[in-house]
Amino acid sequence: MMSQDDLKRTVAQAAIEYVPFDSIVGVGTGSTANFFIDELAKIKHKIRGAVASSEASAQRLRGHGIEVLSLNDAGDLPVYMDGADEITRHLHMIKGGGGALTREKIVAAASRKFVCMCDASKLVDVLGRFPLPIEVIPMARSSVARQLVALGGQPKLREGFTTDNGNVILDVHGLQIMNPVELESTLDHIAGVVTNGLFARRGADVLLLGTAEGVKTMTA
Repeated sequence: MMSQDDLKRTVAQAAIEYVPFDSIVGVGTGSTANFFIDELAKIKHKIRGAVASSEASAQRLRGHGIEVLSLNDAGDLPVYMDGADEITRHLHMIKGGGGALTREKIVAAASRKFVCMCDASKLVDVLGRFPLPIEVIPMARSSVARQLVALGGQPKLREGFTTDNGNVILDVHGLQIMNPVELESTLDHIAGVVTNGLFARRGADVLLLGTAEGVKTMTA
């Protein structure tokens, strides 16, 4: 029986195939991304460096001797590698369980291909069982929360957590997200919201899903 970590390691190994030679790679945040960084270290002589979506990932990359560049210096990226907290067969995702959603969304938007690496437990029919993270400017926390309640959600402040950008996160429980593209746009228009954790307008291009039978590949 493969553990969840085994499945994550397997998809991280499979994701290496998507790294172009002599490229700068966009790298996400979280446990699966960490496994990917460890695999990337084995081919670091074949890449020029990486753009990280969080300080934690940047630190891990540097620890392996991989050069970390800013997105401003790197320009467009050929590929972005990251996990997800939930993903559908349409490759729409909820991300941000680790709190790096804003930078993840920025790096994903600047990448030509988004390869999502997940274990099978993350694949769902409808998004929303995992609470939807929303990064909020601190002064707008209460007003944003009231509007989230009006949309049918139950927002909860992520206690003792500040994002790399100096903001707070509201985790929204109780949503059944039938139209993720529409909801992503609605949430982005609430004053004070920096980013929400729906990655639907720019979903993944490829899903590498770790299962007991091996890695399954799904495309949008």
